[in-house]
Amino acid sequence: MNWSERVAAWANPSKNPELEHAFAQQAQTLPILWLLGKTGAGKSSLIHALTGDSKITIGNGFQPCTKTANVYDYPQDKPLLRFLDTRGLSEADYDAREDIAACEHRSNALLLVLKADDPEQSDVLKALKQIRASGKIKNYLVVHTGILQIPDPLQRQQAITHNQTQVEVILDKKLDSVAVDFIAEDPAHSGIAELKQELAELLPILAQFNDEQLHDNQEEKNFEHLKKEVLWYAGAAAASDVLPAVGLVAVPSIQGKMLHSLANQYGVEWDKKLLSEFAAALGASFGIKYATRLGLRQLAKLIPVYGQTIGAATAASLSFATTYAVGRAASKYLYHLTQGENVDDLELQTLYEQAMTALLPKLKNDNDAPNSDQS
Repeated sequence: MNWSERVAAWANPSKNPELEHAFAQQAQTLPILWLLGKTGAGKSSLIHALTGDSKITIGNGFQPCTKTANVYDYPQDKPLLRFLDTRGLSEADYDAREDIAACEHRSNALLLVLKADDPEQSDVLKALKQIRASGKIKNYLVVHTGILQIPDPLQRQQAITHNQTQVEVILDKKLDSVAVDFIAEDPAHSGIAELKQELAELLPILAQFNDEQLHDNQEEKNFEHLKKEVLWYAGAAAASDVLPAVGLVAVPSIQGKMLHSLANQYGVEWDKKLLSEFAAALGASFGIKYATRLGLRQLAKLIPVYGQTIGAATAASLSFATTYAVGRAASKYLYHLTQGENVDDLELQTLYEQAMTALLPKLKNDNDAPNSDQS
């Protein structure tokens, strides 16, 4: 099989059972947003605000995870994020250890969801004592909900300060917080934008699939419908790349599956001609850069100690960013192809680099050493 035939097979792959392990690995490493709060505190409304899915409520769509918690993966077909909701907080024998264990080996953030007009938070505080004692959870955000249900601004602030102080005393440190009202008539006064900004800093993936920016053209609008899928493939590539020597085979295969899926969305089938044009549009040095990045990050993972820590983390970050960038560029290329329009090579190359550096801002495009910064 010559090079052109190999490339065509890459972007039009047959079913590969070996990739199932990579996809399963991705599902096991989803970042977790842990919601800790009493019934009626606004957890369902918070999930709706973040995902736009009004059908999902606590108890509806959630699946058991531990004896005391339910989980919901979003999106359900190709998940990028897992919500964990603690149930049974009011039970006298509630034990947070299983819930902590479900989060400790993943990127995570714990949201303390406290209704502003409810000063009685003893159940939450009891659970928080266990969480602090474990030392496993590092990222916290206090979300004060229903703030506009307290009309008087002074009384509202007093209520927020009271609940904020309660949790800070337990954790013995100052915590970031945001005040929201999910039923506010004026979005500017709802606090939802501030909530999203705070969460994006804790879990960057939220900034990617919850982007509500205005789009200049139809191609950008189209990509928003494909973005979650591209991010899912990027997550699968990153998950497979954590293991020594696995990513060298799995990452290109996952990217090939992604290109095949994107082409199906546009009613296109990759052939040698189209793939050659796409590669050429990305630039003559694209293939060299791609192979170098892939090779360096695999080599880094094999270095004792370093490879199992910094090297593996860097490899995963690079695979995530590269896969997303390839998907973003391919989506633009396929859109203009279906419109009978030519793609400006420089524009496509710029888009690829922008997509990569948006996820890996400190990556040096022309000198990717194994100690490149992480996303």
